Amino acid sequence: MTAPKRALIVIDAQQEYFEGLLPIQHPDRDTSIARIDDAIQAAKQAGIPVVLVQHELPAESPVFASGSPTYDNHLAVAAHENHATHRVHKKFSSIFANTDLAAWLREQSVDTITLVGYMTNNCVVASAAAAEPLNFAVEVLSDATGAIDLANEAGRASAQQVHETLMALLHSNWASVTDTGIWTTALQTDQALAKSDLVTSATQGRTNA
Repeated sequence: MTAPKRALIVIDAQQEYFEGLLPIQHPDRDTSIARIDDAIQAAKQAGIPVVLVQHELPAESPVFASGSPTYDNHLAVAAHENHATHRVHKKFSSIFANTDLAAWLREQSVDTITLVGYMTNNCVVASAAAAEPLNFAVEVLSDATGAIDLANEAGRASAQQVHETLMALLHSNWASVTDTGIWTTALQTDQALAKSDLVTSATQGRTNA
């Protein structure tokens, strides 16, 4: 199997998810931001590109307002800003929508993107799905991402339920889901990560029901 040509994509690791209106609730946000930092350090050591993405909305917006304190990257990620390989500002959930990221990744001959950051239930899942027609393989680090509790007219789900469900969903079709430690080892050995598929996941789901 050909060794993957990876890039680490840090999605919206911004203060909005720590000090703003959308605090990450599962996994523990202090733990997940530490794993994001670990992933950045591992990527740098392995010589793979690190892309920092920030969600940016107009100054009057209640979240991710341009120029606001909660728009800024978390300090653990901000420390890497001057050494990032590429930076992206977006206004949609997908990291590819109205950005130069897909073209830039192709210029770097990247074929596999590793997603960390926030939120599992919005920008991570949207970006993983959007990568499929662009022919990028996707990896998601489950301990370096995070979700929030959700409740609306359609129902209610805890952040843990949301996160664990979406990790299983992603691994069934759109991404290889693993943790930061296993991914770091894969970097060191230039190994691709395995993922399931929809038929296998469905079969196992019926078996374990």
